[in-house]
Amino acid sequence: MISFDKSACIDLQAGLGREWLETNGLGGFACCTITGANTRRYHGLLTAALKPPVGRMLLLSKLEETLVLGGHRIGLSTNEYATNEYAGAIHPEGYLLLSNFRLDPFPTWTFEVEGARLEKTVFMPQGSNTVQLEYKLLQAPQGAAIVLEVRPLVAFRDYHSTTHENGVFNRALEIAPNAASLQPYQELPRLYFAHDASQLQEQSYWYKNFVYRMERERGLDFQEDLFNPFVLTWKLNKNQSATVIASTEQKDIREGVAIRNAELQRRHQLVASSPVDDPLVRALTVAADQFLARRGEEWTVIAGYPWFTDWGRDTMISLPGLTLFTGRTGIAKSILRNFARHTDMGMLPNRFVDSGEKAEFNTVDATLWFFEAARAYAAATNDYDFLHNELYPVFTQIIDFHIKGTRYNIKAEENGLLNAGAPGAQLTWMDAKIGDWVVTPRSGKPVEIQALWYNALRVMEDLATRFGDEMRRNEYSRMASSASETFNRIFWNDDLRCLYDVVNNGRPDGSMRPNQIFAVSLHYSMLSAERARAVVEIVERELLTPVGLRTLSSADQQYRGTYQGDQRSRDSAYHQGTVWPWLLGPFISAYMKVNGRSTQSRTRAHELLRGIEKHLNEAGLGQISEIFDGDFPHHPRGCFAQAWSVAEVLRALCEDIYQVCSGDLAESASRSSASFNS
Repeated sequence: MISFDKSACIDLQAGLGREWLETNGLGGFACCTITGANTRRYHGLLTAALKPPVGRMLLLSKLEETLVLGGHRIGLSTNEYATNEYAGAIHPEGYLLLSNFRLDPFPTWTFEVEGARLEKTVFMPQGSNTVQLEYKLLQAPQGAAIVLEVRPLVAFRDYHSTTHENGVFNRALEIAPNAASLQPYQELPRLYFAHDASQLQEQSYWYKNFVYRMERERGLDFQEDLFNPFVLTWKLNKNQSATVIASTEQKDIREGVAIRNAELQRRHQLVASSPVDDPLVRALTVAADQFLARRGEEWTVIAGYPWFTDWGRDTMISLPGLTLFTGRTGIAKSILRNFARHTDMGMLPNRFVDSGEKAEFNTVDATLWFFEAARAYAAATNDYDFLHNELYPVFTQIIDFHIKGTRYNIKAEENGLLNAGAPGAQLTWMDAKIGDWVVTPRSGKPVEIQALWYNALRVMEDLATRFGDEMRRNEYSRMASSASETFNRIFWNDDLRCLYDVVNNGRPDGSMRPNQIFAVSLHYSMLSAERARAVVEIVERELLTPVGLRTLSSADQQYRGTYQGDQRSRDSAYHQGTVWPWLLGPFISAYMKVNGRSTQSRTRAHELLRGIEKHLNEAGLGQISEIFDGDFPHHPRGCFAQAWSVAEVLRALCEDIYQVCSGDLAESASRSSASFNS
């Protein structure tokens, strides 16, 4: 349980930086700061995924809450409003009345004012574009009449946008017993409210000029107007709580208790599924669930909240940590099947666009991570029938396309290595692009692409052996051996005792980046033990921080130590020194490998995650951020919840530090209770 006392709650600046997240397994979500103030255009109580997991529309932004105590009106909400172009005013200041905020397991606030104590809870049930809010009076002054007023503020817009008062907004409100609904725009769904209030009064009023300070910092549109259709009123006592359910489906308020209990049970099962009795593992097991979402009848991975959808690269990297080490192998199988169906010209989609099914294929590494995800799945489940019947034909086609050539000049050369690159294309995970400027183009032969290509060939050699495909086994073995010989000859930087980052047309790039760590961490490695150890040592010395690996050495003249400002400033720093926590996963795997998985190395690796453990309480609560500044104190940036950040830290914790076998964690298997000191 994450909890903050009154002193933390009334610290406005700290509170505005702490964000909670609720998800619904469809790609929809709710999120905000613990103060109750929206600081992003993505903050809201109901962002619905209308074409799961995409088609996201922010329907309900927030509820304005007022407590009427003895005739005295007290605002419980917190907002920032524009006073001029640059400054904002906080009103009301409900955060000053907070005595506690906690995740237990739902986001829960406790307000204390004039002898009254009120608890508020928010959660999203799985499988529905629905959010439920509950208010419970815990304490009341003797003989005092207490009234709660709640005013929904709706936005009805794409979650990347903002809304403003306009003449086409349909204000018509449909009212029924314990229910109301509205549909401001014909192309968007009707939003239904179920409630147990004693009174509903129509309002039809615009609240104007909300300020979203995080968007202002990012150089984006940062002001919004929100519409209030009605006000709900309850006369509270200790026996009378207040419940509001907002949904794209009609709900009966009498379902509220059952909905809450079902979701509580589901979350208790998540905690119980933790493979190790360790606080960080338990927390990340719960966090992992928030990234799993439906795509049609199958499953996928949301890359990050609040603005990413499902990306092929992120999905394949995240799959082992999110599913195999949480015992959710059925979901892993569904994800692999889903993406296998979307391959084209031997390539896995880089991402699906927000509007629907159309896919983009501008990636060289997502396809290669597909092989490693499938290998890990098979190792965990022994389900080689699935690989043989559904994935192996796709994999052989992928290899064939990479041999003869596919998009973006992706083609295996005669020397065994994989070349990739085209003008204006960003094909590796270092994919920042500003207009036509690819910040880190890395065309030619990036080091991690060679490591992934070799790993894929060895995976295919193993599968061909298992499936009696002797011709292909020989071919894959020959190609892998050729790749290994060439790689060690042209990528080894003998002066620095490490690997070059890219070799392009025979010219090596000696930039000190973390990509070389994959040549050690992947299941199949081309490096000798001596070279592998040297790579780990220089990466640790030059790039390791308490929260991840820098993307460029601070000694490089291109290094950017902070990630902030407008989009151009941020994107130009994205992979030029910014710290990525997901890289802790491969680093720990490589570190453990070269140190023989000794007790001493396990202890040291565990210590490397203390910074991440602390981070769970400082930005996205219970989550790991996308990135951090390269410079101390490594301020968290980007998405406040990132799939591969959680997945790779969780995988490394389980697989490398606790040495849990994912094969023991099938969905119906008993859970491990391994102790780190055992």
